[in-house]
Amino acid sequence: MPGDLNSMCSRVWSVCLLLVWICLGTRVVGVVGSHQGSIPLSVVKLWASAFGGEIKSISAKYSGSQLLQKKYKEFERAVRVEEIDGLRLVKKLAENMEEMFHKKSEAMKRLVEAAEEAHLQHEDDPDLQYEYFNAVLINEVDEEGNSMELGGDFLLQPNDHFNNLSVNLSLSVVQVPTNMYNKDSAIVNGVYWSEALNKVFVDNFERDPSLIWQYFGSAKGFFRQYPGIKWRPDEHGVIAFDCRNRKWYIQAATSPKDVVILVDVSGSMKGLRLTIARQTVSSILDTLGDDDFFNVIAYNDEVHYVEPCLNGTLVQADVTNKDHFRMNLDKLLAKGIGMLDVGLTEAFEVLNDFNQTGRGSVCSQAIMLVTDGAVDTYDSVFAKYNWPDRKVRIFPYLIGRESAFADNLKWMACANKGYFTQISTLADVQENVMEYLHVLSRPKVIAQEHDTVWTEAYIDSTLEDGQGPILMTTVAMPVFSTKNETRNRGILLGVVGTDVPVSELLKTIPKYKLGIHGYAFAITNNGYILTHPDLRPLYEESKKRRKPNYSSVDLSEVEWEDKDDILRNAMVNRKTGTFSMEVKKTVDKGKRVLVLHNDYYYTDIKGTPFSLGVALSRGHGKYFFRGNVTVEEGLHDLEHPDVQLADEWTYCDTDEHPEHRYLSQIEAIKLYLSGREPHLKCDKELIQEVLFDAVVTAPLEAYWTSLVLNKSENSDKGVEIAYLGTRTGLSRINLFVVPDQLTNQDFLTAEDKEGVFNADHFPLWYKRAAEQVPGTFVYSLPFNTGKDNNSVVLASTAIQLLDERKSPIAAAVGIQMKLEFFQRKFWTASRQCAALDGRCSISCDNENINCYLIDNNGFILVAEDYSLTGMFFGEAEGAVMNKLLLMGSFKRVTLYDYQAICRIFAESSDGSRALLDPYFAIFAAVKWLLTELVIFMLEFNLYSWWYSDLTAKAQRGDRTMLVPCDTEYPAFVSERTIKETTGNIDCEGCIKSFVIQQIPSSNLFMVVVDNKCDCSEAAPITMDPIEIMYNESLKCERLKFQKDRRRPDSCHPFHPEENSMECGGALNLSPSLMATLFCLLLALFPR
Repeated sequence: MPGDLNSMCSRVWSVCLLLVWICLGTRVVGVVGSHQGSIPLSVVKLWASAFGGEIKSISAKYSGSQLLQKKYKEFERAVRVEEIDGLRLVKKLAENMEEMFHKKSEAMKRLVEAAEEAHLQHEDDPDLQYEYFNAVLINEVDEEGNSMELGGDFLLQPNDHFNNLSVNLSLSVVQVPTNMYNKDSAIVNGVYWSEALNKVFVDNFERDPSLIWQYFGSAKGFFRQYPGIKWRPDEHGVIAFDCRNRKWYIQAATSPKDVVILVDVSGSMKGLRLTIARQTVSSILDTLGDDDFFNVIAYNDEVHYVEPCLNGTLVQADVTNKDHFRMNLDKLLAKGIGMLDVGLTEAFEVLNDFNQTGRGSVCSQAIMLVTDGAVDTYDSVFAKYNWPDRKVRIFPYLIGRESAFADNLKWMACANKGYFTQISTLADVQENVMEYLHVLSRPKVIAQEHDTVWTEAYIDSTLEDGQGPILMTTVAMPVFSTKNETRNRGILLGVVGTDVPVSELLKTIPKYKLGIHGYAFAITNNGYILTHPDLRPLYEESKKRRKPNYSSVDLSEVEWEDKDDILRNAMVNRKTGTFSMEVKKTVDKGKRVLVLHNDYYYTDIKGTPFSLGVALSRGHGKYFFRGNVTVEEGLHDLEHPDVQLADEWTYCDTDEHPEHRYLSQIEAIKLYLSGREPHLKCDKELIQEVLFDAVVTAPLEAYWTSLVLNKSENSDKGVEIAYLGTRTGLSRINLFVVPDQLTNQDFLTAEDKEGVFNADHFPLWYKRAAEQVPGTFVYSLPFNTGKDNNSVVLASTAIQLLDERKSPIAAAVGIQMKLEFFQRKFWTASRQCAALDGRCSISCDNENINCYLIDNNGFILVAEDYSLTGMFFGEAEGAVMNKLLLMGSFKRVTLYDYQAICRIFAESSDGSRALLDPYFAIFAAVKWLLTELVIFMLEFNLYSWWYSDLTAKAQRGDRTMLVPCDTEYPAFVSERTIKETTGNIDCEGCIKSFVIQQIPSSNLFMVVVDNKCDCSEAAPITMDPIEIMYNESLKCERLKFQKDRRRPDSCHPFHPEENSMECGGALNLSPSLMATLFCLLLALFPR
């Protein structure tokens, strides 16, 4: 009886305590939200606790997180934790890259030697007849089924090393630009002697099977490419490619230069002459690279800077600056009298003043004179500014058919070590502009200086890796004539080159040593990115369009937190050192942000213009551990069918020898460990660690299998996948449903780029789990582009090796579950209450409240309105989100995107032209027909003029266009220390109350909002980017501002043996005006 009494008293006491607790909770919230009816914090806390317990239990059970944590604990004493020596690591990586680059350079040297020897032994024969494999004509037949001339049967086979393109590994092919004659004597002779390169191409590829395209670009215009591949014209039957205006060619052929382009805009330049002049200037700009500096000055009776802001200075010839000047060329108007002496004086003074600042190329200098004539030779100007040293070369371009002033202009060229050309039609422009490159190459040729050059990163569309075009850099070397009789003429034969995919650099980087958030990056001597995980060269991903300035993205535009460019400038100046700063790294397509503290280590890559950097995040990112297991047990567990290794990580180099290319990484590891293949190079340390991870994670396979076999488990198929990943790129995947029943088919496949181990990043779910409190799960909706982007929820957690701050993250595990299943668990939990009679005072079913489940970045996972799923909470409840920001529950993080693309309206003139679209299309068709009829006689003069104009207009017909821009946008992060909050919002006449409560052991929050008070007038809070607008003054300053850069080591402006009297002559390559008109009349009035 006393026991029963005690038991009864105990129950009464418990009930009393519960009632007091509920009353107190109601009173506390009542104070805050008494205006419009309270939302009991205690009830919301109960819901959150119930849901948190349920969902963590499911996540832990199906992921096997506790089992895996236990297994790593069992090996705790057998592992050794080490701190990463960042400086030592970056130096080692630089040495590896130097070795790789050196092999490419040596291959080019062998091509140079073979080409120069072949040319030395060859005597030009103007009557030479030689059949070669033309890249366009191979395997083509005529109407009668016979092989085309310069074509013939050319064996092509798909090759996986060249992304399954059909190639010929024994022979090269020759491409000739469309506007050049295939059988021109100079081309046939060049093709004939350069056949000697075939043997060297093949030998280079056998020595270094990682090589891809090798080529020789001839100064005559043809392009020899190995391996042989068929080229196909565009839809207009044209191949516009000309190797001589590619950056690798120009950079290898010439030295850096400072250039003033002087354009005559006097009255005589009206009409077609001004059009040709504009095109000439644009073509000159095409020949300038990142190591060059320029300005464009127009003159008549006075000088006019095309960009007034840049009066008296030069700017770097990067893509952005050149495009800016091209847009301004349309503003040139012809009027007045041409005072060339005024223009020349200005050009000389600009070059002299800029050279003294030391900010330009400090090498070659040139004035490009674009004019329709000169009435004098202006000796006094040259005597004052350029003689006797003649440091500035003069390149006159005579526009039009008239030759009355040709002698004066040619004299200027000859007297100033330049070259004179005449441009009569638009079709003549490109060929004549490029003549100046051969003149600037003379000093280098005479001195026999075979400088090795490396280009900035660019996209090669011919090789696509399944994910779209890939980034390349090119190593190139010039080829010279070594014949004694032509020595002082400095004849450039061409340039040899080979492409190096940026992915080759990434293969040399051991990602497992960089940690979860760590990465390696490289920049050029101009500070432009060669490789960086945040470089985004494409936009509108499904269309794979290149951004206009993708190749000149500066390091400061991705590591923008370094406001003073300390890191950038140190790397540009090829220093070795360290740097630290707090960074804001965006993930998940820029929608989420991680705030990290990075330590940077950097050094130069010798023999190249590149510098290498490594970023390691503090905390777990600075440590890694070594485990040890026997090879036998490691291989046994590595061969399990559920094991995968990171595709883009290099465990073994299977590219070096052809016989290894068909091996998977696991097969290569087995072969390496067998000791039977001494030529197979592998990362011994990485293999030892991946074997360790295979052993530790092996028990999860049996654990997951037991869950699958237990029919009582997961009966509603709510959990679909369990997965894990380790620091060595090893992953295991288990399906709880058959593949066809998966809600999200892309997850953990190559289509899900952010969800798998990559060459430069860990999976997104791994990264986010690593930043959560140990033992908690991070939940999220994947932001995929498909229709089912909100159909699943991912839950993942990190596995720490040790219970301390310095512990490295050993692995991460997680599950994929159906969103419907996840939401059902939430709604079930939100119907619970602590009332003794079971009657709940409040429920998420009530019409007076709205319940949400949001994550730590403010994205909605659950809402009564299903259409809000995946949306940012601030867009649904702007007033509440604003209050949460004011109260500190969430904080706004401002981010910047200096690689953004913005849509702007095109000029109105183009829009008005679009009103005539039907007539415009007919006119275009007629023009095309006329051009085809007279194409042979006009040598593409009309084609280049009409087609380019029509195309430009057509591309802007939609009235809007995409252009590079800078944007600012917000991201949002919850404050970890605030677990629960209540608040009221004054909404003009009523008070809106809300409660936010953290879900235990997660990154989630339950938000319950009183909806009786309408706050719809409050502006929503969005994450939309806002373009950063620069006023004219600031735009000017940005144009003028030049960041630190390092000039190339070599410079060859002049040579004392140079024959400067080879300075050009008037060319008359085009038909007469009467002949042109006659052809047009015949075309318009056919018989």
